[in-house]
Amino acid sequence: QVQLVESGGGLVQAGGSLRLSCTASGRTFRAMGWFRQAPGKEREFAAAINWSGDSTYYADSVKGRFTISRDNAKNTVFLQMNSLIPEDTAVYYCAARPLTLTSTYYSPARYDYWGQGTQVTVSS
Repeated sequence: QVQLVESGGGLVQAGGSLRLSCTASGRTFRAMGWFRQAPGKEREFAAAINWSGDSTYYADSVKGRFTISRDNAKNTVFLQMNSLIPEDTAVYYCAARPLTLTSTYYSPARYDYWGQGTQVTVSS
C-alpha cells in the first residue's frame, strides 16, 4: 500500500522558517513535489524535484525562499521554507509521480499519489 506522510508544519512568525518532510512507503517515485492550498483557493504548485535531485522547479512566489531536496535512501522529500510571509499560510501537500517530471510538473493532475497535508500558518 502506497502512503505519503507529511510532517513539520506548524505556526511560525513572519520571517521565520519551517522544514517540511514527506516520507513515502510502498514504492519509490521518480518525481516528487509540494503543492499548497489556502482557504477558498485552488491547490497551487510550490516546488518539484526529479529522482537525482539535479532538476528542481519552483513557483515564482516561493523562488529564492523555499528549497526542495530529497533523500532517496530514506524515500523522503523535504521542503525548507525560509523568510516565510503570511501569504504562505496554507495546507501543504506532498505529491509523487512514478514517472519522470514533464514540462507540466506544475499541474496537480500529473501526480498520482498525495499525502494528507500539513498545516502551515504564518502570523504577521
